[in-house]
Amino acid sequence: MPSPAKQPNLTSLTSINKDGSRNFLHPADVSGKFTLWRRVFGILLLAIYVLLPWIPINGNPSVFLDLAERRFHFFGLTFLAEDLWIGFFLLTGLGFSLFYVTALFGRLWCGWACPYTVFLEHLYRRVERWIDGDATKRRRLDAAPWTRSKVFKRVIKHSAYVLISLIIAHIFISYFVSIPRLYSYMQESPMNHAKAFGVMVFLTVCLYFSFSWFREQFCIIMCPYGRIQSALTDDDTIIIGYDEKRGEPRGKKSDPNAGDCVACNRCVQVCPTGIDIRNGLQLECIGCANCIDACNTIMDKTGRDPGLIRYDSLNGLEGKKRKIIRPRILLYTAFLCLGAAFLSIVVGGLHSAKVEIIRMSGQPYYRTEDGVRNQFRLQLITKQTEETTFELEFIGLPDGAVVAGLEGTVTLAAGEETMKTFIVQVPTDSYEGEFHFTVEAAVTPGDFTISDAIDFVGPSAYTLKKE
Repeated sequence: MPSPAKQPNLTSLTSINKDGSRNFLHPADVSGKFTLWRRVFGILLLAIYVLLPWIPINGNPSVFLDLAERRFHFFGLTFLAEDLWIGFFLLTGLGFSLFYVTALFGRLWCGWACPYTVFLEHLYRRVERWIDGDATKRRRLDAAPWTRSKVFKRVIKHSAYVLISLIIAHIFISYFVSIPRLYSYMQESPMNHAKAFGVMVFLTVCLYFSFSWFREQFCIIMCPYGRIQSALTDDDTIIIGYDEKRGEPRGKKSDPNAGDCVACNRCVQVCPTGIDIRNGLQLECIGCANCIDACNTIMDKTGRDPGLIRYDSLNGLEGKKRKIIRPRILLYTAFLCLGAAFLSIVVGGLHSAKVEIIRMSGQPYYRTEDGVRNQFRLQLITKQTEETTFELEFIGLPDGAVVAGLEGTVTLAAGEETMKTFIVQVPTDSYEGEFHFTVEAAVTPGDFTISDAIDFVGPSAYTLKKE
C-alpha cells in the first residue's frame, strides 16, 4: 500500500522525508482555464524551439550560432565574433525584462515559460500520466512489488524519457550545427564527430536525469530565481494567494461557522512542488496556477464563487487597493528603455560587410632609399548571402605615395572573409611626418560605403630629410 501523503509545512520540504530520503511527488492532473491556456502556451513554446532552426531569414536559420565559422545569426541579423560584446546588452535586457515581469506578476515566468517547466509539465509528465495513470495509480505502482507489469511499464516509460531527451538534445545542437550538417553527422560514425556526439550524449544524460528523477528539486534547490523573488516583489506584485479571510475557518459546507475552504486538500494534491498555498507565499511556488483551477473546480461543485485561491497581490488579498505604478516599476522601465535604445543604435549601425586595417607585427616602419614604408593587413568580411564586391579607395595619402600588394577591387563569395597584405610607401620628398589615412570601400550589393582608418608612422620629416 502507498504511504500516506506527507502534509506540507513551512519548516521542511515536502519532497524530503524526515530521515533525509527522497519523497517522490506525484501531482494530480487538473483541468481549468489556466491549465488550458498554460498548455496551449507550452505547446507554442515547444513549437518555437523546434522550428527556429528550420525557418530561414535572409538565407540563414532564424537563430543559428555557427561556432565553426564564428558567425551568429539572430532573426536576419548576422554578428561576428568581435560583435559579441553586443550580447551583454541582450543578456542584461533579458535580465531586466525578467525583473520587470517578476515585479508585476511574480513567478509567472517559472510556471508558464521556463524551459525546465515546459519540458517537465508538457512532455515528461504527460508521458508518465499516459503510461502509469493518475496520481493515485502512480503512488500505488511505486509501492507495489516488482511484477512483470511494473517492469514493463518502467521500461516503456524510461525508454520514452530517453527518446524525448535525445530529441531535445539534437534540436539544441541544431542551433550550433546546421540542420543539413547535423543530418549528415547522424548518418556517419559517432567517432567522426566525437565532440558533437559527446555534447549530445551529455545533454541527453542530463535531461534524462533531471526529468526522470531530479524533477522539482531543480526548482527548489538549484534555481536561484526563487531565492531572489523576495527582493524583486512587494505587496503589490501579482502572486498566487489564498484568501484567508474568506476561507477560514476551514470546515464542511454544512457547517454554518466554517469559511469557504472545505479542507479537501485538492490544492495540495495538484501542486508540482508539493506545497500548501494556504500557508502563504513560499519559495517553492512557481506560479503555475494548478491550485487555482483545482480550487475553482471545488468551489463550482459546492456552489460557491471562484477565486478562493487566485492571482492577486498581498494587498489585494487583504482587501487593500493595489498600486501598479510604483518606484521599482519606474526604475525597471527606465533601465529597459535605456538598454533598448542603446541596443537599437548599435544594431542599426551594423553593416553586412566589414573593413578593418591591422598593422603587421614587427617594426612599425621601415626606412628605404626611396622613403618610408609601413606594412598592413586589410581584413574584408561579408555577411551577405550573395557575392560581394569591395571597391577600395585610399584617402589621406600624400602625393607620390604608393600602395603595393592590393588591388582596387576585391570580390568575396557569400559569407566569405579574407586577409590581404599591402604596403604603403611614401617617398622622401613628399613625406611630412606621421599622418592618418583611411581605406574606404564601396560595397555591392547594398550600395553602401564603409571605412576604417589607421596611422602611418615613421621618423620626423626633419630627421629623414637631414639624413
